[in-house]
Parts: sequence; C-alpha cells; structure tokens
Amino acid sequence: MNIAVCLKQVPDTVDLRLDPETNTLMREGVAAVLNPLDAFPLEAALRLREERGGGITALSMGPPAATQVLHKALAMGADHGVLLSDRAFAGSDTWATSLTLARALAMLGPFDLILCGKQAVDGDTAQVGPGIAAHLNLPQITSVTKVETVSQHRLRLERMFDDGTAVVEVDCPALLTVLKQANEPRLPSLAGRLRAYQADIQVLDAAALKLDPATIGLEGSPTQVNHVSSPPGTRRQRRIQGDEAEAVRGLLDIIAEKNQAARTQ
Repeated sequence: MNIAVCLKQVPDTVDLRLDPETNTLMREGVAAVLNPLDAFPLEAALRLREERGGGITALSMGPPAATQVLHKALAMGADHGVLLSDRAFAGSDTWATSLTLARALAMLGPFDLILCGKQAVDGDTAQVGPGIAAHLNLPQITSVTKVETVSQHRLRLERMFDDGTAVVEVDCPALLTVLKQANEPRLPSLAGRLRAYQADIQVLDAAALKLDPATIGLEGSPTQVNHVSSPPGTRRQRRIQGDEAEAVRGLLDIIAEKNQAARTQ
C-alpha cells in the first residue's frame, strides 16, 4: 500500500507572532514544531504499512526549516520526505494550500491512501484535507478514529460524531483525516533517528510543480484576513488572606460586590 501523509510545521504556541501588514502568522525566527494532530495520521500510516507492506511518503509545505518535521517523520518510520518550499507559497490560505499539496501528490503518486490530521493548531480550519480530496476528486472520510483493512483495496473505518460513531467502508484510493482518538503515536527509535539524520529531503518549488502563480500564495488565495488583534488584558487578581472560613467569606463578599455592580449598570 502506497501511503502519503501530509504534515505541517506550526509555530510553538508560546511564541506566536502576527505580521501587522499581511495579518498572517510570522514563521521566520519563530520556534516551530510538528502540528500535534498530525502525529496520529502518521502513526496510522505506520500501522497500515506493518500490516499490508508498501511505503510511506511524508509531505509538508513550508519554509526550509520545515524539513525538521519531515526528519521526525522519517525517524518514526516514514520512507521518504518531500518538502514543498517556495517564497511564492507564502500567505496561502486553505484553498491555495490544498491546491499546492494536491498538485504535488498527483506528481509523486499514485497513492492508495492520503492521510491528514484533523486540523492545524495555528489555523483550526479543518479545510486542507477535504480541499486536497476535492482537488484530486477523491472520496474523503473525515474524523476517523479506527482503520481496519477489509481487502487489498478496501478499508473499514470508524468515524466520530458529536452524538456517537459510525462504521463505514471505502475503496482506495481515498483521503482520510485521522483524529487523536485513533492511536498513540510511537516515539522515534535510535536507529530511526540515525537514518533520518542521514536522509535527503526532496524539495519541490512552484516551478517544479508547474503551478500558475495566480493560484498560489497570498495572491492566489480567495480568502484573506483583514484584521487581527490581541484581546486586551483586563483581568485583575485579588488575594484573599486567612484560613478556609475567612477565604470563603472573602470570596462571597467579592461575588456580592460583582452582583451589586452588575445590577446598578
């Protein structure tokens, strides 16, 4: 089974910064990590390969530093790493991103299965995976929590909904978005780390993908962020001194003050 896993490098949540001109996340000079929700589709791919054989291609779109997430994927057991990197990709929204990834997948494939995380923690849109499926005209199954093989080209999947689960079957090729409930990602082995350190990452730019400049990056993005601002910090702390009884009375006094202030407004 030939599997592709789409991974994303995201800014560390303790170091988020916004470009005041483009209203996009600043990635250069900012600590970055593998999108936490992408470890689960990668683990699902590794387990399928252990059961069915084949190969795993880890694919990411981002700046040159995004090779770090691909090296991590290789250390965990992926066979190949491919980075889509070009300044022309900067500022891509979910439509332009999914188009770029889809073009690369079509060029590198064919793949029996494409796996993605539910969403990236820096955008929380959950649109890129389904967007790839739309561009490639593939069936898509989202919110997958369990993957089982039925036959060489058919999978049985369990999906999660707000009010329960459903079991469905799908023929390959297909695209799945995998939730964290699906598995527990493995840690890279020492041998895997050494192999990843020595591995070469294939890099593809916009020219290699033969993409129209008008369809990628900020220019090719049909959606743009007009304004982003941080909420002002207005919380104040009050420390209540004394034993438990005094602390309870002090807390009740504060609640009474807040209620009285609300009534007089």
